[in-house]
Amino acid sequence: MAKPNFQYEKRQKELEKKRKKEEKLKRKLEKGNSPDDGAEASEVDADEADANDADPDPAAT
Repeated sequence: MAKPNFQYEKRQKELEKKRKKEEKLKRKLEKGNSPDDGAEASEVDADEADANDADPDPAAT
């Protein structure tokens, strides 16, 4: 009879816990974002603007 691979089982449990924790955090952030939508949206827009300003057309140089 083959020996069970305990390391594989442990890793799968750890991955499942991590996935559940991330989902819970995501739900919590979505629930709490209602009052902060404007502030977070402006941060994302600023990041996108910085990325676009970096080098809009590298072939032009």
